[in-house]
Amino acid sequence: MDSSSTSESLRGTHVELEAGRTPSPTKSAADVYEGTYSPTPFLHFTINTGVRSFSIALEPALVRVTRPFTNPWLLIILAIGYIIAFAFLSRAQSFMTPAGSFVSCTATYWSPNDECGLDGVNCLPSSDSTFDFRCPAQCNSVVLENPRTVGDETVDYVPLIVGGGDANGTYRGDTFICAAAVQAGLINDRKGGCASLQLLGNYTNYLPFTANGLSSIGFPSVFPLSFQFLPTTALHHCSDLRDGALAFNVIITAILFLVLRPKPIVLYWCLVCIGFWHVALFSQPMATPPPLDQAFAAFLPTLFVAYAFWRLAFRFTLPAFRRAPIESAVWYLAPYWAGVLTNITMDKIPINTLTSSTLRTEPGAITALVIILVIIVVIVINQVRVIRKTGWLPYYLGWYVLGGLTAMVLALLPGLQFRLHHYILAMVLIPGTAWPTRPSAVYQGFLLGMFLNGVAAWGFASILQTASDLQADGPSGSAMPSFLTNSTTYNASAAFQNQTIFWDALPDASEGWTGFSLLIDDVERYAGTAFNFSLASLQVGLPHFFRLAYTSSGGTGDFTMPATLWPNGTWVDPLPGTST
Repeated sequence: MDSSSTSESLRGTHVELEAGRTPSPTKSAADVYEGTYSPTPFLHFTINTGVRSFSIALEPALVRVTRPFTNPWLLIILAIGYIIAFAFLSRAQSFMTPAGSFVSCTATYWSPNDECGLDGVNCLPSSDSTFDFRCPAQCNSVVLENPRTVGDETVDYVPLIVGGGDANGTYRGDTFICAAAVQAGLINDRKGGCASLQLLGNYTNYLPFTANGLSSIGFPSVFPLSFQFLPTTALHHCSDLRDGALAFNVIITAILFLVLRPKPIVLYWCLVCIGFWHVALFSQPMATPPPLDQAFAAFLPTLFVAYAFWRLAFRFTLPAFRRAPIESAVWYLAPYWAGVLTNITMDKIPINTLTSSTLRTEPGAITALVIILVIIVVIVINQVRVIRKTGWLPYYLGWYVLGGLTAMVLALLPGLQFRLHHYILAMVLIPGTAWPTRPSAVYQGFLLGMFLNGVAAWGFASILQTASDLQADGPSGSAMPSFLTNSTTYNASAAFQNQTIFWDALPDASEGWTGFSLLIDDVERYAGTAFNFSLASLQVGLPHFFRLAYTSSGGTGDFTMPATLWPNGTWVDPLPGTST
């Protein structure tokens, strides 16, 4: 039964409110909850050949065949078996490899800009050492969300891989370890895996390399930390089992809808629990190995919100399909799993955070946002059409207007920025799906999955965040110093060891800046109040890259784009803008 026919059936109805209970959106929707209403199944139709008529009723046939399996005790036994099997699968996934060996897809030995301290002392190992590590699956799709400067190049929206093209496969220390291991062929992106590496000291001239779907960039100067992969590793139980867990859980939810067919409220809570723990333990855990304490901390409030979803929406829609298990499985399960796997299904949408800076800098972000808004508007218009014919539009409109005004007030609070997380978007939209229509079932499935993905992977993140929270490793928009040395003033005829570069003095003290940080070849080589730096300590015959930032007691400002000094004495002035 589509939304139009449902709207016709609901036209002219009214609702009697019961004291202490959530008002049902329509009388027909209340009938759904009481078990007296269900739409005519699509898979129940008659074929007329002109001589005879053939009735095809797949849904009733499935209901008859599976009736022996609907005993509640069978569901309890299978639930116990599922929990035990899921626990063993989770143990094999995350708890049979030493916890210290797990690394994330963005794990690296070197932090950006000046975070490793002067001369990199905070990141350099005490001696050459080896490390056995385990990477999760799907690291190829984990990319830089903010531009990263390497020498005179800017890298963005790809995994950070520097080097690897020499005979020994030498990578710069700030390379994403897991992406490099995939490129080197030591682990599989789909299944993850284990490998071992050896840390090295100074290395010069990292060569670019392309293999296994990943490309690295080169770096023609010297860097104080590098690593090479070893041919073998001592680790075992390294395969990422998320694909197997997904297949297992998809089959379980299909069996629940098609065979076991428990009461709608039981079916709903099964979806909530299965989706949450699939994300928390397999598809997108908060960390590796999964922190069970944090997962359980998020699980309890998830159950409270899920109960509100049931009262506000699901109890009026899910029971409507109790006599059509095939349709119910199609309308709910496909979008539900698409929502649970939002990190995969929405991965190619070029919008990381819904902020003005993201929309300006990410390629295709504005186009993607326009398409998303058009889809949402079409869906909202259809839902409004349904709600209007029931007479409940003023009620829902009032609540949504009140919510919008509240969000506007929050967005105007000083020092904070409004952040619409996808779990919050699901919470906002689900109440508007409380109608026994097929589109509402599809929306509910996807929004429930998206909500579970958000809270299981990230927790209940705040709707208000500070600018520094949103900045992450991106530019802050601070003032930047400028080099006095330029392509005109640099004297290429003087010996390299006798060269000195200069920059402007500090601005007015009221701005709060107290010193400078100078990066040379992406390593902090000077921090202080001087206005110049001697090049005598640098290696002759190599290109060198210079970036400068103000410092204060509160930290470091944005760095300039790199100025480049080539071995032939050519000085290339920095481009406008910031570097990270």
